[in-house]
Amino acid sequence: MTKILVNLIPTILASAAGMPSFASVNENFPVSPPRAWAEIDLGALRRNLAVAREAFGGELMVVVKAGAYGHGLEEIAKTLATEEIAFLGVANVGEARRVRNAGVDSRIYLLGATWAEEREEIVAREWTPCISSLEEAEHFNRLAAGRGIRLKVHLAVDTGMGRGGFVAEHLAEKLKKLDLLVNLEVEGIGSHLPSADEDEEFTLRQFAQFHAIIDDLGGEARFKWRHLSNSAGLLGYAQGCCNLSRPGLMLYGVSALAGFQARLSTVMTLKSRVTLVRTLPAGHGISYGRQFVTTKPTRVATIGVGYGDGYPIHVSGKAADVWIRGRRMPILGRVTMDQIMVDVTAAEEVVEGDEVEIFGPNIPVAEIAEKAESIVWEIFTGITPRVLRCYF
Repeated sequence: MTKILVNLIPTILASAAGMPSFASVNENFPVSPPRAWAEIDLGALRRNLAVAREAFGGELMVVVKAGAYGHGLEEIAKTLATEEIAFLGVANVGEARRVRNAGVDSRIYLLGATWAEEREEIVAREWTPCISSLEEAEHFNRLAAGRGIRLKVHLAVDTGMGRGGFVAEHLAEKLKKLDLLVNLEVEGIGSHLPSADEDEEFTLRQFAQFHAIIDDLGGEARFKWRHLSNSAGLLGYAQGCCNLSRPGLMLYGVSALAGFQARLSTVMTLKSRVTLVRTLPAGHGISYGRQFVTTKPTRVATIGVGYGDGYPIHVSGKAADVWIRGRRMPILGRVTMDQIMVDVTAAEEVVEGDEVEIFGPNIPVAEIAEKAESIVWEIFTGITPRVLRCYF
């Protein structure tokens, strides 16, 4: 793999979105391979999508916000768009633009509230917004009327997330007012589950409330699309009247419900390589703050990844490991911006240039998140732009 990356790096750098070619700088020198890179398995992504489709049985809105959870928005969107999905779910207009500029023509759904200044573009491009207020709906209606179109929109309903959407009280009366906005087509209705992976009782109440809201508004026939579930909701609960689901995390190989993890495939493997191997004497401090001091001669490998790449500093001192030459090796001392140090005393075969799995099939990203007292979503989306994404 290392040799392949070295050979491909000039091409990848020249073609990657937002990454300039370094040919003019290095035309007389070999181009350096990356210190840290993320291998993205598009086959695994497709397999996880198949798991979601089988578990749900209905149509899917695949969530690609936040750079497809750090996996690379354009490439992931292009891959998923070939899989007969109903919508691509993005967070904002900027992400929607990037999807379109990548040549993807799947329907785009804006998962969050929009600013007034953004709405003209949304209408012009006929992206699908969720509506949280009458004022927002009236503005969209005026803009759609100005263009002579009927814009498809979804009602966002707040069943407990507290982040946006209409509250259930008097919603039927508000829908009657929405129906008077002749340039809007209320095509769908959706809500969101804040704790499907933590609070089953509350989540079941949310499902019941969502179904009751739909009944109160005229029943299933009133809305073409009815959606509530994220990944945990999709995997762990009966869907009732919902015919659209919004998988996110599970597409990228991680289940928030532990019982389903074995059905999913790892999509991202974060890798680096050994840059230096030295033997340090007893009593020698390692990294900032000297939180770790050797008690005996210790063979230490320096690895070219750090919190500047998105590897969390908060795993420092938490018995975090990396994977080198088929075994776990413990991290020593604090994670630094560009490097970590690892005890390879038990592995004399480790040498400079060896490939290192930072997380992936052998070091689960969920393990890193737990040690960092974080969540997988943050670890994925925190992988920085200087980490090259390589797609297979």
